[in-house]
Amino acid sequence: MLEVLVTIVILAFGMLGLAGLQSKIFTSEMESYQRAQAVVLANDMVERITANRTVDAKYVPTINLGCNPNCAPPPATSIGETTYGTATANVGDCVSKTTPTLPPGVLRDLCEWSNTLKGAAETSGASKVGGMVGALGCITQIQAKDETLGVCKPSIYMVSVAWQGLNATSIPSASCGQGSFGSDDRFRRVVSARVSIGTYKCY
Repeated sequence: MLEVLVTIVILAFGMLGLAGLQSKIFTSEMESYQRAQAVVLANDMVERITANRTVDAKYVPTINLGCNPNCAPPPATSIGETTYGTATANVGDCVSKTTPTLPPGVLRDLCEWSNTLKGAAETSGASKVGGMVGALGCITQIQAKDETLGVCKPSIYMVSVAWQGLNATSIPSASCGQGSFGSDDRFRRVVSARVSIGTYKCY
């Protein structure tokens, strides 16, 4: 009888360890899934900017797509940052929305990217579940284009995607989404990609 009790206790401790392992596996899988989604979304906007290079500066506009106070427009300068995703209001169907300050293609790209960050690519009932937790997208102009002869500087942009992590890690160096995921910034995750648009008018 004693041997049976000892065996049961050992099995119980083993099952508790297995339950803890399964929990960590689930968390790791979720973190990996969110990071993979973020990489895809960052590259998506990089490709959109590259494909529309003649108006690349318009991807960092001095307006926003119905942002709430947490997504204030950047200053009216050539260098700024605009945030999209869960920080913005519903931006609609991305076709009927118009503004006199943005080319239609740019507006559509920004609108579609914002909706995708919100998880619109996959739904469950009325819920959007195709994105990361609290996903935000930031487009920052690092360097403005200067086509003056003898200067010839390309425009450089940083496209970042931030989201809510499940475990506290180190604080990302990128500022995208800073302060948007609670008081502990160690839960913030960010992936970034640079895109450079070369000059074509100065030789």
